[in-house]
Amino acid sequence: MGGLISAEQHGGQIERRIIRVRGVVQGVGFRPFVFRLARDLGLSGLVRNDAEGVEIEAQGLAGNISALLARLYGEAPMLARVDSVDSALVEVDPLDRGFTIGSSKGGPVNTIIGHDSTVCRDCLVELFDPSNRRWRHPFINCTQCGPRYTLTRALPYDRSTTSMADFQQCLACQEEYDTPPNRRFHAEPNACPECGPSLALHEAAGVRVATRDPIADVLLRLLTGEIVAIKGLGGFHLACDARNPEAVERLRAVKGRGAKPFAVMVANRASARHWARMSLPEELALDSAERPIVVCEKRPSADYELWGVAPELAGIGLMLPSSPIHYLLFHDNAGRPAGPHWLDVEQDLALVMTSANPGGEPLLIDNTETMRRLAGIADAYLIHDRNIVVRCDDSLVIAAPGAPATIEPRLHFLRRARGYTPRTIRLDCKMPPVLGLGAYLKSTVCLTRGDEAFLSQHIGDLDNPSTRHSLEEAIEHLQTIVAVSPEAIAHDLNPDFHSTQVALAMADRFGIPAVAVQHHHAHIAAVLAEHACPTAVLGLALDGYGFGTDGAAWGGELLRVDGAGFERVGHLSALPMPGGDAAAREPWRMAASVMHQLGAGDRIAGRFSGQPAAPMLASVLDKPHLCPASTSLGRVFDAAAGLLGVCEVMSYEGEAAMRLESLSSRYGAALAVPVGWRADSHAGGIDLDLMPLLASLVDERNPARGAAAFHATLLAALEAWVVQASRRYGIRTVVLAGGCFANRQLAFSLPRRLAGRGLTVLAARQAPCNDGAISLGQAWVAGRHLLGGA
Repeated sequence: MGGLISAEQHGGQIERRIIRVRGVVQGVGFRPFVFRLARDLGLSGLVRNDAEGVEIEAQGLAGNISALLARLYGEAPMLARVDSVDSALVEVDPLDRGFTIGSSKGGPVNTIIGHDSTVCRDCLVELFDPSNRRWRHPFINCTQCGPRYTLTRALPYDRSTTSMADFQQCLACQEEYDTPPNRRFHAEPNACPECGPSLALHEAAGVRVATRDPIADVLLRLLTGEIVAIKGLGGFHLACDARNPEAVERLRAVKGRGAKPFAVMVANRASARHWARMSLPEELALDSAERPIVVCEKRPSADYELWGVAPELAGIGLMLPSSPIHYLLFHDNAGRPAGPHWLDVEQDLALVMTSANPGGEPLLIDNTETMRRLAGIADAYLIHDRNIVVRCDDSLVIAAPGAPATIEPRLHFLRRARGYTPRTIRLDCKMPPVLGLGAYLKSTVCLTRGDEAFLSQHIGDLDNPSTRHSLEEAIEHLQTIVAVSPEAIAHDLNPDFHSTQVALAMADRFGIPAVAVQHHHAHIAAVLAEHACPTAVLGLALDGYGFGTDGAAWGGELLRVDGAGFERVGHLSALPMPGGDAAAREPWRMAASVMHQLGAGDRIAGRFSGQPAAPMLASVLDKPHLCPASTSLGRVFDAAAGLLGVCEVMSYEGEAAMRLESLSSRYGAALAVPVGWRADSHAGGIDLDLMPLLASLVDERNPARGAAAFHATLLAALEAWVVQASRRYGIRTVVLAGGCFANRQLAFSLPRRLAGRGLTVLAARQAPCNDGAISLGQAWVAGRHLLGGA
């Protein structure tokens, strides 16, 4: 360690600087990191949190201060993100001696808290060391791991502003907290079995179980077929033994989940390889500190050994332990070996871990409410007394193939929540603060501050009062931690959306403008926001539904987007939706619509004889006012699934498209249907007609072959459509967005094909491709409006 330098010894060589560090620098061990650097470099002064990030006062040799500035960037803690380092010379203090960590300062907030992360390797070593005082401590953490966002009420990030404020550290923990070389130096959630939170096990009726080891009892219950609600970092999971088909089926039934796939938690990468064929990017994503659910290709054995977990699908969602509680369950099952090396070999335990959100309501976080709401669902409850401040579901991703092993995997978000929220998305310019309230499905909210956008965690579908209340909670919490008040509220164009109604009420209450943003414009704008793209682009927005400027149902749109303005320059040919919204849930209706357009309406009743409404549907289709038209690609997927007999009625959103994709991937490569589409160029743009493709599926006897041909033809048609529009409008940059890009072939093959045609392709990277990004796009468009952008 370098010796402290006195001003008397070095005269003019000594300087003092105020250094401002901005970014994700609170709750990630940044102050202890700075302290150690300063001690190594022989600097005096202090470091402290404040509302803008971290403030450093450093005094010493000019060269050593320069070295400090460089090392702040180059050696920052793993969980930190340094956005900027600014410094200014101030007068030298001749009495300054030593370097300290100072008390936090308040002021206008201009920083953000870090995200939650899984248990680091150092903590795992302690967790499984029988001689360590934190052996099997279910709340172990340090400055490099553990909860942050989900336990923080406000900034600056100090213990007093978290749910750990109720737990006073014991002498041993306080010594760690106060000792600079210690890994827990100023680790705000620091605790041990003597002074920290504690676990408790409750029966289904709410009675506390008298047990010395709740973890061991829970494992036994899981292995004997029970369903246990387990409190994690951002909320409760409902867990059961994934190898027990009766337990899986019972969980599916009591949760009312239909055939929707479950996620499975395994101990490590080696265990995950047993169930899935995994690429290196998928393994890196799975093993990352953020611990998302990663959708991977199932091995054939998974359908037999994990019966009913992901029925009729080619993929399976896998995750690794995200909290010490999860690790302890696997440790018990492994026989409680000493040391962490058991985590390097395959373990046989596989647990279904599904969000405890009955009836699609928000994720449960409160102990008492959980036992009330899960009555009749859970057989037992593993709870603790550390409050969850912010509910935050598991993130869900697919990893792009072919990413080099030397970089982080390129993720494609389907749900962005725990581990990634509240990371900021850097914008291309500073704009007035705007609050975007999202759409109806997969709701999120977004608040901008300067050149940053803060996208909330996944909130859910706004189809019930609890989720609507959760939306309002998220709005309030986001404003608290970002510490700005919006100057405008952005919302969807659909007047019936709850988010639209909340936006209008807020705008009226605060006397600020409300800006309506068309749904698909917002999809494209979200991608432009995260790529800081200043030029005009062609936007291909493909999803299930969005309210169009003409009041119709859009969903297969080609837009010319330039800043805050857009022009519709093409769309898919519209298909009638017999029964309106019912057609979005029952793919056989969309199949019948296709048959009717092809002049085969008389075959509908016989083709779909199992559907009670089939005999009358042809007459319904003869009445256009009963069949609103939609340009949605989602409805085209439904029609294809219905025609091939893959899925006539869906038990969850997107089931038909997911099963169709799974059949296609299992079949393998196929040729596009000859003349499978028509591009109609007219004065207003270019429309794409996929009816020839759908006609080819009407009498297809091999559903897998039909699914593969459908995907091959769709990719070719979309490529030709975009290239034709690019040439017509002279635009070489294309943005791809919308929920249909959850499909791997669209997400990864279409960009490669378009890039091969000389186009620059942009897609979602930091935000979801689906409606989870709508609030970001809304905020960006409204911000541009406030700046006077066209």
